[in-house]
This record gives sequence, structure tokens and C-alpha cells, in this order.
Amino acid sequence: MDARSTYFEHGTAAERWARARLFFDAKEYGPAVGILEGLAGEAPEQLAPRLLLARAYYHSARLARAEAELRAILERWPVEDYARLLLGRALERQGRSAEAAPHLRLAAAMAGEFPE
Repeated sequence: MDARSTYFEHGTAAERWARARLFFDAKEYGPAVGILEGLAGEAPEQLAPRLLLARAYYHSARLARAEAELRAILERWPVEDYARLLLGRALERQGRSAEAAPHLRLAAAMAGEFPE
């Protein structure tokens, strides 16, 4: 175990969550991912760490990982509209606009945004 993994794994889950949020808010997505991967692995039934992990992947351009995490989230929480929106955006950034479109439409409808 190296010093970096020890840093990411140190403290209670609440302390690591707070540290991950600080890194994320500071746009330090790499360290946030390091912490959030552990938290999400320890508690896969909790949405918040998994969604923040997907967001950190997205913002650090780890789009395939973001996509995989978002699909796993939506499998468990199909009405999570923000995950649906972010999946659509991740697919768009990968040049997969046709695949993104239904996710983006569904996210908009779930948020109450209907075309006029």
C-alpha cells in the first residue's frame, strides 16, 4: 500500500466524504475520484458517493468510466434524472449524439421541461 492510497483510505466514511467533496469543489477531480472509488465500493447502495464519482469521472474526461458508473446508477435508480442527464452529456462528448438523445429527452421530461 502506497502513501497515496493510505491518504485516500484514511478516516471515517464521513471524513472521507467531506474530503472528497472538498477536492471536487476545488475542481481537483483526480483526488476526489481516489476517495470516491473507495466510498462507492464500500457502500454501493448509497447514491450520493456514486453520483459524485460519476461527476468526477465526467469532469476529468474519463468518459467511459463516467458512462459505466452512470449506467450502473440508472440500473439501480432508474428515476435519477440528473444521472440520466449526465449520461446523455457523457455520450455526446464521446460523439454518440444519437445514443445520447433519448437520455437527454427523458431527463428533460423528468425535470418537467417539455418542448413548446
